Amino acid sequence: MERNIVGELLEWKGIQKNRVPLILYGARQVGKTYTLQHFGSDYYRNCIYVNFERMPVVSEFFDGDLHPDRIVRFLEEYFTAKIIPEETLIIFDEIQACERALTSLKYFAEEAPEYHVAAAGSLLGVALHREKYSFPVGKVMMKTMYPLGFDEFLKATGNGYLVTLIRQHFMEMSEMPVQIHKELINMLRRYLFVGGMPAVVKKYVEEQTLVNLQELQSMILSAYTADMAKYSTAGECTKIQSAFRSLPAQLAKDNKKFQYKLIRKGATAGLFGDSISWLVMAGVVLECDRITRGEIPIKAFRDVSAFKLYMSDVGLLSSHAGIMPENMIRQELSDVYKGALAENYVAQALCAGGHEIFYWTAESPAAEVDFVIQKEGKVLPIEVKYDENVHAKSLKHYTNLYDPKEIIRVSARNFGRDEKGMISVPLYAVFCI
Repeated sequence: MERNIVGELLEWKGIQKNRVPLILYGARQVGKTYTLQHFGSDYYRNCIYVNFERMPVVSEFFDGDLHPDRIVRFLEEYFTAKIIPEETLIIFDEIQACERALTSLKYFAEEAPEYHVAAAGSLLGVALHREKYSFPVGKVMMKTMYPLGFDEFLKATGNGYLVTLIRQHFMEMSEMPVQIHKELINMLRRYLFVGGMPAVVKKYVEEQTLVNLQELQSMILSAYTADMAKYSTAGECTKIQSAFRSLPAQLAKDNKKFQYKLIRKGATAGLFGDSISWLVMAGVVLECDRITRGEIPIKAFRDVSAFKLYMSDVGLLSSHAGIMPENMIRQELSDVYKGALAENYVAQALCAGGHEIFYWTAESPAAEVDFVIQKEGKVLPIEVKYDENVHAKSLKHYTNLYDPKEIIRVSARNFGRDEKGMISVPLYAVFCI
């Protein structure tokens, strides 16, 4: 599958001076290992792949001197392959399983930048927090990998030409031909069920049906649950799993602010705050904090006591919530959950696009804008609708307060722009924002 992050990997490969090792971070099964191995195969003479969970002999070697020359010689002997500076990609996979390997990245950066070293870690954030690992701050380049976005989904399903067409209409803000627009909306709604986990997308491409995908999605969710037990204590695990189970209910309401009482009666931030942090650090959920003002810099107006949580993959949310293929095909979902899927999809797309996401609320009158981002020195409010119904009193109230230069309305409507700065972006074009 063609992944957008390969372009960023190529930029890293092309750095001529002061290159540092790269760490590819992300939730389990988003395609980190696959992408790095294919990147090594496509753009290097050879590739050395180390999995620290499966190769204990290699892990033990890192208990000694961490000088890069010593490590390179050992890897050459172990894999019976020559490591050539600039021409060999060294991959350290599941690096959270070997603290000393993580530390070695500092020495590759300082003493041997000619070697190209890329690491991957699914639960690196959790491991760092739990084990108090020494992280090579300033000595590595961090990249986060997400599930396939809708543009990558189109490419994977043989519709890559539509990505170029969508970008063209977004730049021009010109209407998409009606028939193509309708077809893209239908594809997008299928994506809301399939999601972007590579194994699920692969199965969908092979079988061309929504049926039988849930078993695979359930296996991924079970793997996440297993990680909760592996990377936490028994007491922590129970709370993490309880918070995780509450996510479908958290999004099944008009006000999607996270409420601890939906985890269990008497739950509080003091009891479950660390559990939420675990889910965020593991990449299982995406956090969207509230801001109190729609002004630059929006981070300065963050309210840490109020936040929303979205699943890192909208397809996993569909599975987690128990949505069946026929529910999507027959459009049998409640309006509230249609909105939840649309919001989760937009959150995922914005994060994959490099945006830090926030939302805004006001008490009098009661109002909420689904997302607010800061881009190119501008604050952009974003309202999300699943269908074509775009009445939004909250957006009007926000506009009266802060007079934004541009307002983005994401819905099933076609591209468009009005004289008040309102930009209509179809759901399928969020990756362009």
